[in-house]
Amino acid sequence: MIVIYHLGNKITDVVSMDNQKIKFDCTGTISAGLIQLAAVFPDEKIVWCHSNYKEHLALEKINTLHHHNKMMLSFRPESNNFFDNSIGYVEESLFINVNKMVSYPTWQMSSYVGVIHASVLNAIGDKIICEPYFDYYLSSLAKLCMPLGLLCYSEPQLLKSVEIMDSTATASSVTLFRFVKQHYKTRWVFLLALNLLLYERKILFYPFISALFSKRRFNNKININDIVVQSSRVIADKGTIDVIIPTIGRKKYLYDVLKDFSKQSLLPQKIIIVEQNPEPFSKSELDYIETEQWPFEIQHIFTHQAGACSARNVALKQIKNKWVFFADDDIRIGGDFIEKTSENIEKFGVKAVSLSCLQEKEVPTFNTVFQWGSFGSGCSFVASDILKNRSFNLGYEFGYGEDSDFGMLLRNQGYDVLFLPEPSILHLKAPVGGFRTKPILKWHDELIQPKPSPTVMLYLITHNTKQQILGYKTVLFFKYYKHQKSRDPFQYFAVFNKQWNQSVYWANQLKIDS
Repeated sequence: MIVIYHLGNKITDVVSMDNQKIKFDCTGTISAGLIQLAAVFPDEKIVWCHSNYKEHLALEKINTLHHHNKMMLSFRPESNNFFDNSIGYVEESLFINVNKMVSYPTWQMSSYVGVIHASVLNAIGDKIICEPYFDYYLSSLAKLCMPLGLLCYSEPQLLKSVEIMDSTATASSVTLFRFVKQHYKTRWVFLLALNLLLYERKILFYPFISALFSKRRFNNKININDIVVQSSRVIADKGTIDVIIPTIGRKKYLYDVLKDFSKQSLLPQKIIIVEQNPEPFSKSELDYIETEQWPFEIQHIFTHQAGACSARNVALKQIKNKWVFFADDDIRIGGDFIEKTSENIEKFGVKAVSLSCLQEKEVPTFNTVFQWGSFGSGCSFVASDILKNRSFNLGYEFGYGEDSDFGMLLRNQGYDVLFLPEPSILHLKAPVGGFRTKPILKWHDELIQPKPSPTVMLYLITHNTKQQILGYKTVLFFKYYKHQKSRDPFQYFAVFNKQWNQSVYWANQLKIDS
């Protein structure tokens, strides 16, 4: 392990794990120093730390926290990040609103303290310009490499004690606009300027114009696929699995799913089936649960209560084993599906993964393990110990967003959700069963219908920053404007605002009721 201490955009000291000084030319930028040290020490972790935090650096924890080579950790013990909240006008993702009390996925890296393996820096080399501003370089590196499979986190345990101090962001408006131009499509520079004008009454002419002359950065020349991943974390009892399947009206499809599970090279211990039928006098149609022999326990629960959120919550109360597979009733899986998934979980040392779930003949979009921006409520494995006292929010019932919301519950406990491209799941999208009768929602009779859906708004007001919500509003305005019969923008704006306010109102009602 090599430790770099820095102050005022310059490296002040380079030492080994046992605090032995390493001779090094410290005249260049910090980012260039990282690249040079990685070339000299290709098998080492490279740690950076601001000189003011030297006594607070938890060196003894770094090997445990940085448990495989394709990771990047950092921490900024301040309320703001390098970029201020205005970045939310540009990006809606969960990587913006960072929870600094837990390990949390984000590309927003910090110069205060952090660690990366030399093999990652050697793979990048000069493909990312060594910026004089270290925070900018680190954030650019993470932003470009996260989609390639570099796992990036804000990690408070890098410091011995964490006290989040109030602060202002470091980056200037010029730096913010430049970053947006270099890492997003050009239209986002215009939208950032528009949002700042609309919502903050700021006219940032010079930052806007200067950004247009910046060149876009791409990651297509960066290859980190050769970096071997093998976590040092021990994943106990990874083979003991409960499967949760909510079902309604899909007798044949569910039978095929159970048959697939019965042929697994690594069998589940228990399958919890929550069969729903809202008809008052209906009975179970799943006779094969009793008439056939199965190589695992099947716990069958029949209920007249409709709703996938409700069904999964019922099943979550019955889990006994160390892992839970959230499955759908119309999927097909290969014979080594559970075994391969367990191997990948052990390889990456994680407690939550969502798997590729494709329809027949659908071409995979992603071929790399990376930090997932959502959660698949019908295609995910989660460790049982992080599911205690957790449930799906019933405010999302019959709407959209319950899976993303559940994923955020896990992340805000400090557990990231990785996407696994392999093994994949075949999703049949059964034409029968499921919820074919459209439920009557609370806002059904409103004269002004909410837009977006109140369940979408519920997710936004629960998990996103104010700037992310307003940025989403601007994009939604333009998205629906082209579909309007009337081209009068003022008339449309008045109607749009009323629909937006209705959505906010009903989202808050859902929040109260749930």
